[in-house]
Amino acid sequence: MTVVDKMKGLWKLQLRLWIAMALLFALVYAVVIVVASFLGIGYFQVYPALGIIIVAVQYWLGPKLVEWSMKVNYVTEEQAPDLHRIVRDLAAIANIPKPKIGVSETPVPNAFAFGRYKRDGRVCVTRGLLNILREDEVKAVLGHELGHIKHNDMIITTIASGIPLICYYVGISFLFSRRDNGAGVIIGILAWIAYFIGQLIVLFISRVREYYADQASVEFGNSPDKLASALYKLVYGASQSDKEAIKEVKGSSALFLNDVGNSDFDIHELSQIDTDGDGNISPSELAQLKYRKLNLSTWTKFKEAFSTHPNMLKRMERLSRLL
Repeated sequence: MTVVDKMKGLWKLQLRLWIAMALLFALVYAVVIVVASFLGIGYFQVYPALGIIIVAVQYWLGPKLVEWSMKVNYVTEEQAPDLHRIVRDLAAIANIPKPKIGVSETPVPNAFAFGRYKRDGRVCVTRGLLNILREDEVKAVLGHELGHIKHNDMIITTIASGIPLICYYVGISFLFSRRDNGAGVIIGILAWIAYFIGQLIVLFISRVREYYADQASVEFGNSPDKLASALYKLVYGASQSDKEAIKEVKGSSALFLNDVGNSDFDIHELSQIDTDGDGNISPSELAQLKYRKLNLSTWTKFKEAFSTHPNMLKRMERLSRLL
């Protein structure tokens, strides 16, 4: 793939991200304007203020909540020299400060990045991931996670996820208020519809950021087939994991490289790519997706619209274009 093609793909992803953010803000702005008109410019300012407070709390307390929920233990260079070397090299290529490195002892294989800004970046791998991936695959996964830090999309997601909550609280306020005016109920229903649409936009943003980070991993020097193989193994590992372990981490799955709750479906789709059944996805196996039209069912497309992660076959097909 030429540099021009890569830049074109990156430009399209960025455009989708900013259009989605613009739609999200426009949606909330429309709701606030309707409420302001109904109240005659009264106390409607409380809704944006409440949304800002929620976003601020998410922004400042988010990292601590992730550390607590995933039982993250930060490791020193003496404790994990290989991880530190890989992250140091990738951070230098990405031109970002080296993030803190953590290990979560969960057996469910995966990785995630979080933090408030680039200098506050933290990247974490699970014990399950370290047990099943080769070093070049770990490097591809960490490249993906550093892509999230490079793009600052953790902040974008935090802001985006707080915006629909404004619509939610508007809906609550008007639907359960004691106003006799039927217009209040209508506004409440419309606000909840706006909340639902806003949530779909947030999920769309989440899916776009995953494509964006996949591309970043390749730009940082990782082969697309190594990331594809890593994803395949993470999906398989999640499908074989204890169900209780999956339940424990499911609340954090939006942060992960893939949706661990969708692993059984994903492994069925990905097994079609692993034509020799060796548990890896070779460059030639991945390249076949370039020339193959994906036939996704209506149900699959519908399901993806409510997912934090892209459909795995679509994701692999995009990786094949980066070969």
